[in-house]
Amino acid sequence: MSEGSATSIEINDALFCTHFKEVCTTCSFDGREENDAFFGFDPIDREGLEAPASSTNKEGVYQCKKHGSASCTQCYGWKKQITRARTAAKKAGKKSS
Repeated sequence: MSEGSATSIEINDALFCTHFKEVCTTCSFDGREENDAFFGFDPIDREGLEAPASSTNKEGVYQCKKHGSASCTQCYGWKKQITRARTAAKKAGKKSS
């Protein structure tokens, strides 16, 4: 979908737009499908993730500003965050039935 486009960046194996959003109307970017597949999930309609404040190190790799780590599991624990978003989406779906 948007993988490889100029509007996407990779932060610890997850794709985001340059605004650090997994879903961005400004960029017309939606990285949920690619991120779900990368982390071993079937794609579903769920809320998009937002990356915390990040900057690039001298190698050009994104790292969290809070801990200064490119592999920070606290800030960049995408699989855990995707799991939570999927659970919330499934619960929301059950409520409307």
